[in-house]
Amino acid sequence: MKVHKEGTGLLLTLFTIFFIVDVALYYTVGKGGWFYAITFVTTVLFLLVLNFFRSPFRRFPYDSEGLVIAPADGTIVAIEEVMENEILHKKCLQISIFMSIFNVHANWFPVNGTVKHVSHQNGRFMAAYLPKSSTENERSAVVITTKYGVDVLARQIAGAMARRIVTYAKVGEKCHVDEQMGFIKFGSRVDVYLPVGTEVLVEMDQKVTGNQTPIARLGKCSC
Repeated sequence: MKVHKEGTGLLLTLFTIFFIVDVALYYTVGKGGWFYAITFVTTVLFLLVLNFFRSPFRRFPYDSEGLVIAPADGTIVAIEEVMENEILHKKCLQISIFMSIFNVHANWFPVNGTVKHVSHQNGRFMAAYLPKSSTENERSAVVITTKYGVDVLARQIAGAMARRIVTYAKVGEKCHVDEQMGFIKFGSRVDVYLPVGTEVLVEMDQKVTGNQTPIARLGKCSC
């Protein structure tokens, strides 16, 4: 399993700190209970962070044209019609995926098309599964226009533990579902906004896999 580039610096730093702590403990207290306890804790913590920054190689196995693919690993926590007032300024179908700290946190583009808009908003760090996190938490937004003129908004949302959102998308660039859109460090969420009436292919509380699970099927006209 490959380590994501967003985690290499942190992992090297943690390894160095934990190694120094463990070695210092060994030479001060010896192979006692404290040494084994602290070594166990530092090892588990390092493995948890290593697991968080894993970066699996994925390719969508079927024809993705017309489909909306899950942009992240996690659980479906919202499927509802909402008024999107920040960017699209119209009523849309919102599908939200909550990522726990145990999920892969790389984010993929949900559709093929051209990047039309990229923006970042500072905000709070409330729990990402709460509905208000979509509009009050730190977030980044990417709008992709498909070849049929449908605008799809994908919003990366920081959670209670997340403190950094990375977005790779650039305005004007072509994008594909097999490409990574960004990365969110620690627990977080991704919302996808689609035209009202879009066929939904998932259900509440369903587990989805980024770049693998179709979550909706688009029509050929915008909402």
